[in-house]
Amino acid sequence: MITSELPVLQDSTNEPGQAEAVAVSVSVSELEDASEVKGKRKRGRPGRPPSANKKPRKTPAEKNQLAVSRGGRKANGVPQQNGDSEPVTLFEVVKMGKSAMQAVVDDWIESYKQDRDIALLDLINFFIQCSGCKGTVRIEMFRNMQNAEIIRKMTEEFDEDSGDYPLTMPGPQWKKFRSNFCEFIGVLIRQCQYSIIYDEYMMDTVISLLTGLSDSQVRAFRHTSTLAAMKLMTALVNVALNLSIHQDNTQRQYEAERNKIVGKRANEKLELLLEKRKELQENQDEIENMMNSIFKGIFVHRYRDAIAEIRAICIEEIGVWMKMYSDAFLNDSYLKYVGWTLHDRQGEVRLKCLKALQNLYTNRELFPKLELFTNRFKDRIVSMTLDKEYDVAVEAIRLVTLVLQGSEDALSNEDCENVYHLVYSAHRPVAIAAGEFLHRKLFSRHDPQAEEALAKRRGRNSPNGNLIRMLVLFFLESELHEHAAYLVDSLWESSQELLKDWECMTELLVEEAVQGEEVLSDRQETALIELMMCTIRQAAEAHPPVGRGTGKRVLTAKERKTQIDDKNKLTEHFIMALPMLLSKYQADSEKVANLLQIPQYFDLDIYSAGRMEKHLDALLKQIKFVVEKQTETDVLEACSKTYSILCSEEYTIMNRVDIARSQLIDELVDRFNHSVEELLQEGEEADDDDIYNVLSTLKRLTAFHNAHDLTKWDMFGNCYRLLKAGIEQGSMPEQIAVQALQCSHYSILWQLVTITEGSPSKDDLIALRKVVKSFLAVCQQCLSNVNTPVKEQAFMLLCDLLMIFSHQLTSGSREGLQSLVFNPDNPLQNELLNFVMDHVFIDQDDENQSMEGDEEDEANKIEALHKRRNLLAAFSKLIIYDIVDMHAAADIFKHYMKYYNDYGDIIKETLSKTRQTDKIQCAKTLILSLQQLFNELIQEQGPNLDRTSSHVSGIKELARRFALTFGLDQIKTREAVATLHKDGIEFAFKYQNPKGPEFPPPNLAFLEVLSEFSSKLLRQDKKTVHSYLEKFMSEQMMERREDVWLPLISYRNSLLTGGDEDRLSVTSGSSSSKATSVRSKKGRPPLHKKRIEEENVESSWIMRDTLQTPGALQTPQLTSTVLRENPRQAAEHIPDQDSEPGSETDYVHNQQMQMSWLGQQKLEDVNRKDRTGMNYMKARSGGVRQTVRGLMEDDAEPIFEDVMMSSRGQLEDMNEEFEDTMVIDLPPSRNRRERAELRPDFFDSAAIIEDDSGFGMPMF
Repeated sequence: MITSELPVLQDSTNEPGQAEAVAVSVSVSELEDASEVKGKRKRGRPGRPPSANKKPRKTPAEKNQLAVSRGGRKANGVPQQNGDSEPVTLFEVVKMGKSAMQAVVDDWIESYKQDRDIALLDLINFFIQCSGCKGTVRIEMFRNMQNAEIIRKMTEEFDEDSGDYPLTMPGPQWKKFRSNFCEFIGVLIRQCQYSIIYDEYMMDTVISLLTGLSDSQVRAFRHTSTLAAMKLMTALVNVALNLSIHQDNTQRQYEAERNKIVGKRANEKLELLLEKRKELQENQDEIENMMNSIFKGIFVHRYRDAIAEIRAICIEEIGVWMKMYSDAFLNDSYLKYVGWTLHDRQGEVRLKCLKALQNLYTNRELFPKLELFTNRFKDRIVSMTLDKEYDVAVEAIRLVTLVLQGSEDALSNEDCENVYHLVYSAHRPVAIAAGEFLHRKLFSRHDPQAEEALAKRRGRNSPNGNLIRMLVLFFLESELHEHAAYLVDSLWESSQELLKDWECMTELLVEEAVQGEEVLSDRQETALIELMMCTIRQAAEAHPPVGRGTGKRVLTAKERKTQIDDKNKLTEHFIMALPMLLSKYQADSEKVANLLQIPQYFDLDIYSAGRMEKHLDALLKQIKFVVEKQTETDVLEACSKTYSILCSEEYTIMNRVDIARSQLIDELVDRFNHSVEELLQEGEEADDDDIYNVLSTLKRLTAFHNAHDLTKWDMFGNCYRLLKAGIEQGSMPEQIAVQALQCSHYSILWQLVTITEGSPSKDDLIALRKVVKSFLAVCQQCLSNVNTPVKEQAFMLLCDLLMIFSHQLTSGSREGLQSLVFNPDNPLQNELLNFVMDHVFIDQDDENQSMEGDEEDEANKIEALHKRRNLLAAFSKLIIYDIVDMHAAADIFKHYMKYYNDYGDIIKETLSKTRQTDKIQCAKTLILSLQQLFNELIQEQGPNLDRTSSHVSGIKELARRFALTFGLDQIKTREAVATLHKDGIEFAFKYQNPKGPEFPPPNLAFLEVLSEFSSKLLRQDKKTVHSYLEKFMSEQMMERREDVWLPLISYRNSLLTGGDEDRLSVTSGSSSSKATSVRSKKGRPPLHKKRIEEENVESSWIMRDTLQTPGALQTPQLTSTVLRENPRQAAEHIPDQDSEPGSETDYVHNQQMQMSWLGQQKLEDVNRKDRTGMNYMKARSGGVRQTVRGLMEDDAEPIFEDVMMSSRGQLEDMNEEFEDTMVIDLPPSRNRRERAELRPDFFDSAAIIEDDSGFGMPMF
């Protein structure tokens, strides 16, 4: 007999904090019910009334108070309104969530004791209403009808206005309802676990109802009942687990009592224990039967449902069962369902599978039971790390990490390598998860104490030396050296202690290797310095590198404190260590370039606060040595940037650094001036040493001029002399010319900065204008230089200076700078355009020839393309900002198709920006580009064009692409499109045929290209354009039908067609009078109060019409399966069997047909198929009713498919037999007796396998 000494089960679905409160309260009603049947059979017969001498659970006053909180009861299953707004039904109580769930359940248990049928009817209607059904099950239906009939009746009354139902409705209230719904089921089973669930009535009824609902074709029924059944199963598993524990305890007590000597043995206690053990065994058998019914009747069918949410529920709950009661459920018979579902085509379901497995692999004690599953599905799990959905990939990596933690041997080297490379993923969560895996595998210390002892014996301060070496080796072997920042960011959360061990890194670089350590190679030292630099940046900036994350986020107080501490730590260390590192590697440009970036992350106040000026002097000395020895641009720019940072006015060390910088610049300028004089004096006789002296010094000064104002040293004068000499003599080395151009450019910009920030005099403006004018003339002359680098540099600087000194210079109250504005003249514009044509729009073969036959590798090709894109972008900006005339863009637009892969994005953006500036001028430019292509084709092929040739087709395709860029809003582009047609017509008839008027004009074929834009004309504008066309046509032309006149015929037809069918675009809002009149007959108001007459809109396209654009057409509501209709109008919506597809009736009743005439024909075909396939109207009882379409289509795609980004993962075992006949057999307790034969199942498992049609939906 189950007594009150049994512990109360805690439901896993309770909110945090509720479980403790529930655990200390035992259901009084259950214990009282259990005490009533003491000495009797506890399972009552169905329909048996409760005992008459039952003691009420509460006083009448308490019952009345609870009744008020519930808002009354239901009489005969019908809600009784009490005139207030309090919840009436169980569904409303759970939805409101105001009452404690245990009180709600206790109230229901009390009503169940009074009248089981009424209470169960309340529960049945609760499930029906939770599905969103407005129907109600009445008491006579409950007593006289089978479940299938009740469900069919509810299906017929399922009157949903939309596809939403409580479990899918948005908003916090319905999210709370879902949790309340699950909690209610769990509390119900927990409170009924001692007697009611064994009465062979309540559970039989509930399980039978849920099984029937889960088989429904209505998604809402299927979804809600599956969730309820799975939560019911979870609660029963909890009950079974407790029964197993009690069986073990009872058996242990029985064995202990039986082993006592005869004199002390209590026979009565032995009998009680035997009786209790028997009762527990019977209860367990009963629970097993219930779980068998749910598992075989619901789970094995719904885990492969067509709806992903339903499949996800099943997988989530089976994971809970396996974790909660691993002895019974954690075996291959149940794990196979999770393994199979790993192939699901929906990421939501795959995600639930992985999380369910993570909960199992977290417990190391379960690893032996998971060994076979791991071997069987390991490859699939590893391949899911490349899942196309990042959330799934992240969880797959975490699961693989758990597998690695449980068993080092479970994963092969190939499996690990598949995860390793994900640390370079651009998606940060994936990379972080892969970094955790990498840390566990390679960078975690297995024996910290032994490693620390070894480090001390070797004289090292840190035990991380070997791990840092391993990190360097991993980075080098990955062969992705440019992604060091990504590797550091991936390991940042898991290996911060290792990555912040800058002392150890410095030791490895500076100190000699001790005995037992390998010496770092030059390549390894370079990699270590790069990694060290990345760790410093990550610690100082506290945000991911570029390409990871969506931007800088606001740091929390804790993160901000960590950032400050890290910055102080790295500053204190590298203030002393950096000069030593620079001294050792000052001859290695790659290492020095990385080391010189470190000072920008310093807290420079520490120099003065910590009295470390001597270390600052040492740093400045080393930087000066680097500047004098290195000529690499990257190194020199790093030195320049370091000086710039150290010279910040906010720090007290500024004066000390400024003096050192000035001394360095003085030396460099003196050396440069002297070497320039020697070079210019020697002229063509200059030797290599003279050229090297000028070039090396000029490189250093140019790098410093980029970040420092060197105006007082007058760098422009000597640079200009070098350029003029090179132009006059033609023998200036190209590198000197390139550097002189760049240095002069910097000099001009710094002078402009000085003028804009101060109050310049007139003489200052005149002087700067003179400098700019002379430099622009030099750059223009350099465009004809024989050296390509010089020409490209001159072109880029010309474009930049024309942009800077354009009309925008005077904006922002700077009218005084008007004298500095330069507008390029036509010769300069043409020269720039010709440069773009000669150096940007070139074929690959031409480019290879220009490289003097050198064979380029892939990297060089990409670099060359990058340079060409920069050249095009620089010139396009001049067009966009109206510095160069827009018609120059015609030569660029005409290459849109030919060079789409290389420059398509730049040309398209240029077209978009120019259209925003001036729509009409942009349209003229587009038609001009087409005219240029047409003229080129005439010159190549002569006047008699082959209209079927690929060249003509290419021009037509380009015109079609241009037409698409006008968009759908024909009102906004009306004038521009009409102007385009006007210019095109004039071009087509520009020249007369020299043979006579009876022959077509030479450009007549251009009308075929122009017809591509006809669809963008408004209907009234088509007539106007046609009238304009007729002005150029003679009567003879109108009558000609020969092939040579086909372009004219085709163009005229494109302007004349679209009468009744042409209903404008959706955005224009006009509709045909025919459609409007039909809609008016149906009682719908027309779109316009007054229709614009066609006679009034045949004006010139230059005139601006005031057509109003109504809102977008109302989109019909869509549900998960079909287009919902109003049941009252269902009869009106039945297609007439005699009507033609696409007829007027179809147009009126189908809102999708009320679109532009451009898509009408396609929609007619689509709707014709829809009417055939969507047969959701059915005649019943002599009338027409709307029935609910099955949500699982007959031709539904298989649920499982390979969704990997790589093709390696393949579907496995889809032909395995599903063992639906499996019976849940709970494991025997210790010393458990032989079990009695199980009761018959509620459902015939053989029928489940043999007859899938009983479930009304297709399976695999």
